[in-house]
Amino acid sequence: MKPLIFALCVVFAFRGLSAQTPVWQPSPGHTQLPIWPGAAPDARPAKGPESVRTDARPVSGKPWVYVSNVTRPTMTVYSPPGKNTGAAVVVFPGGGYQILAIDLEGTEVCDWLTPKGITCVLLKYRVTDVGPYPKSGPYPESPMALEDAQRAIGLVRSHAAEWNIDPHKIGVLGFSAGGHLSAAISTHFEKRLYPPQDAADKESCRPDFAVAIYPGHLSIAAAEWDAKQGVTTVVVHRSTNLPDPENSLELNPEVPVTRRTPPTFLLQDEDDHVDNVNDSLAYYVALKNAGVPVEMHLYAQGGHAFGLRRTKFPVTAWPQLVETWLGTIGMIAE
Repeated sequence: MKPLIFALCVVFAFRGLSAQTPVWQPSPGHTQLPIWPGAAPDARPAKGPESVRTDARPVSGKPWVYVSNVTRPTMTVYSPPGKNTGAAVVVFPGGGYQILAIDLEGTEVCDWLTPKGITCVLLKYRVTDVGPYPKSGPYPESPMALEDAQRAIGLVRSHAAEWNIDPHKIGVLGFSAGGHLSAAISTHFEKRLYPPQDAADKESCRPDFAVAIYPGHLSIAAAEWDAKQGVTTVVVHRSTNLPDPENSLELNPEVPVTRRTPPTFLLQDEDDHVDNVNDSLAYYVALKNAGVPVEMHLYAQGGHAFGLRRTKFPVTAWPQLVETWLGTIGMIAE
């Protein structure tokens, strides 16, 4: 599938023209908090120590920073400087489950949300990039990332009073692979994938809302392409037999939507050559059929991996659409 050869296209392209530095650190005044009290469960080997690189090839005229070899996941809390709506968003940067675009799809999101009175929690989830691609669905990386997401949401709920957060207004927002992770946590919250660690794991890890920006891995075609890439071939079971599977809007069965899946906002461009627009369409159809409130915005042009940085395309106004949507579902004041 040409549109979904995305980590090989995107991540390897991401890795040129870069300068390496040690472990990523947030800006002054913010502290990374380890999300696991001891060793993280289901640990996988990494190619080396965690590193941070700056890619000089610009996105909207600016370089961007990515983190690789993350084995010690953390979260960093960015509190609103003034008014506080009580809402919180846990942010999942993208990067094909191989790297994390930590500023483009991470800290810059917090720079947008906190002045709006929304607490931002940036999750540096595990990405180790060892073994064959892909890293989603039943493959090793995605369960690690999903464990980290489950743990992080439980921790945010357990600290809600301390951090001035309404425990019923905690959502997730992710880009690309992080968009897939937003869908994964929206459909895998009934049971933790790991043994309980402490009281935080008694809290619900269901998001109250989810935002998926140019997500991948959500259509059946994406799942079938993924399933052919690993060491062990995984059989993906279709619910229908269609003459044109490439353009099917059937959902990836690893993302089992139910009526309890939270309200969701989807955004993607039709010229996205990294993650096919059918990923959003398939998830939208499944959410709609399950009776889940969903809002989707599709644009003819805009590509992939633009984050919040301004471009010449209409899709660049998407943050305002999200703010309006959060008001309509009662997470912030309209």
